[in-house]
Amino acid sequence: MLKYWVWLAELPGLKSPSRLALLRHFGSPEDIFFADREELLLAEDVPPKQAELALNRDLSAADRILADCQRLGQRILTIQDAEYPQRLRNIFDPPLVLYVKGRMPAMDEEAAVAVVGTRDCTPYGVAAAERLSQELAASGAVVVTGLAKGVDAAAARGALRAGGSVVGVTGNGLDVYYPWESRDLYDDVAAAGVLLSEYPPGSEPEKHHFPARNRIMSGLGVAALVVEAPERSGALITARLALEQGREVYAVPGPIGAPASVGCNRLIRDGAGLAAEGWDILRDFQERFPEKLRPAGELPAWTPLPTRRRAAPEPRQKQEAVPEPEETPALRTVSPEGLTDDQIALLGVLELENPIQVDDLIETTGIPARRVSSALTMLEIDGCAAQHSGKRYTRTVTLE
Repeated sequence: MLKYWVWLAELPGLKSPSRLALLRHFGSPEDIFFADREELLLAEDVPPKQAELALNRDLSAADRILADCQRLGQRILTIQDAEYPQRLRNIFDPPLVLYVKGRMPAMDEEAAVAVVGTRDCTPYGVAAAERLSQELAASGAVVVTGLAKGVDAAAARGALRAGGSVVGVTGNGLDVYYPWESRDLYDDVAAAGVLLSEYPPGSEPEKHHFPARNRIMSGLGVAALVVEAPERSGALITARLALEQGREVYAVPGPIGAPASVGCNRLIRDGAGLAAEGWDILRDFQERFPEKLRPAGELPAWTPLPTRRRAAPEPRQKQEAVPEPEETPALRTVSPEGLTDDQIALLGVLELENPIQVDDLIETTGIPARRVSSALTMLEIDGCAAQHSGKRYTRTVTLE
């Protein structure tokens, strides 16, 4: 039953790797729910204290979430549903459930491109994001965006302008507009495409939600396009996740020395595709999607979409600003429970002030390169590590 999926997804304290490992072991959330302590402790790759959290049999939160979904017109897609995209199911850390509003495209049959970039973008970034997304949609691609202010919102507007399908992936509940001024954009995306979130209705935006959301964006697509990204940017996390997921990465070049383009220019230097127009990306996928993709031809000069006006704006309490994902997280203490052995080993080597290169981490820990890369990604998503230039890392937490 669906309530057991929601129960498992929302169990307090249970880490995502433990949820997935329990599901692999038992086969269904319902079997996990009714398992006794001894059975839970037999699950492979689940620390005992994590396994014991599944003894919490309180279904009240799940019942409330299901009622909210029905009231708000949202539905829930589980990782075992046929409609759940296989691309997303195959990533390192797929979401157990997705909350859905709108019509879900058959993502595995679409040339979907995740368009990402900084919130504090320049006018050049806004114009590039809207223009390239318009071209992508007009050429038959599905645009995936995070709907944050800046590049994300511009990408959604551009794709909608071309009459294309948009997938908006949020770091909050689908009924919580963030930022508040984007509420019309949320409604437009839900009408023309689909809104997705791994967070249930009512979930407020939290700092750690946004890099976690990015793995879904890159996982849904065949490629990721970075429009503007400073040296430390959540968009660069998305680019790295895309590469680890086997996706192609493209970037929009910017002026030399422009802070907002440092990350993009560096990606291009390191081998990312240069994207000056939408077809620079889609020509690489035309043979794979011959019935979907075609050059859009000449498009009209870029002009911003008109702003819709509401007859009577809805009252809402002033929304607190959520810090950018790329900001340095505050130092905190974390428990090793729920961390993998690789993550614990890396945190034991990483320093607070002196960044260490990935190659040195591999040599020091003896952990294979792919596992080091995956563990560092999850540590960064959880706010336990930070990346610096030259693929160097520091830790941002202390272990108990």
